[in-house]
Amino acid sequence: MPEGHTIHALAARLNRAFAGLEVQASSPQGRFAFEAARIDGQVLEHARANGKHLFVEYPHETLHIHLGLIGSLPVLPLHGALPPEPRGALRLRLLTEHHVADLRGPIACELVDDERVGRIETALGPDPLDVEADGDRAWQLIRTRRRSVAELLMDQSMVAGVGNVYRCEVLHRHRINPFTLGVELKPASWRLVWDDLVRLLPLGVAFSQILTLDDQVEEAQRMVADGSARPITEGSTGERLGGYFERRFAVYKRTGQACPRCGKTVREQEVAGRRLYWCANCQRRH
Repeated sequence: MPEGHTIHALAARLNRAFAGLEVQASSPQGRFAFEAARIDGQVLEHARANGKHLFVEYPHETLHIHLGLIGSLPVLPLHGALPPEPRGALRLRLLTEHHVADLRGPIACELVDDERVGRIETALGPDPLDVEADGDRAWQLIRTRRRSVAELLMDQSMVAGVGNVYRCEVLHRHRINPFTLGVELKPASWRLVWDDLVRLLPLGVAFSQILTLDDQVEEAQRMVADGSARPITEGSTGERLGGYFERRFAVYKRTGQACPRCGKTVREQEVAGRRLYWCANCQRRH
């Protein structure tokens, strides 16, 4: 499932391509035909993300999309060419003279009013990619729960946008035992997790890939700071994961391999419906 950085990157991509323009909307598949006709030719005012939810705002209503496990919405430049013929189960196409965006496989694609938007967002925890988000709000919820921190990080009502890769990697980065209950988690440990999510997720937006190893994180931060990441960010279409950095992780999908910090064996176990990867030897902090 796309994690929160993917949806924030998608919102920025949609804004670069469509914001302020009259955009054609259609549903080649037919499942969204009535709703597409309502927004066809309207000005797409702004796209934004909250956690894993995408909101595309029009003058009188909002398009709400959740990609789920298999959904995709690449935004492709046309360079003067005609858009490709629709193929497969294409739920929604957004089109201008210069760009096309094709939505496939979402678990949610609906037109909603402000009240519905409010209900969706009220149910979400703070999003680390929101500069105004308050990690203490998440802490006030987490500290009362008798569920493991590994479960709580996957609960979007606790923290919005965190998925399995960030869960595994951030807990490992700070040596936190993933089975520590919320009621047992120390405030300082939670602050390490939250601050790291705030640091790492923007790098995911910039490079369209999850970066958690120190050498890659340091280089990515430097590139964002000096502006050299901008062509990579703006050149991404969302068709595939970013490839500027080698895809490497400390524990994620490294079952049976050596932990890069202590050399002991990385383990895996299903937690909250996804495979958790961790090092039992060096992840002991509560």
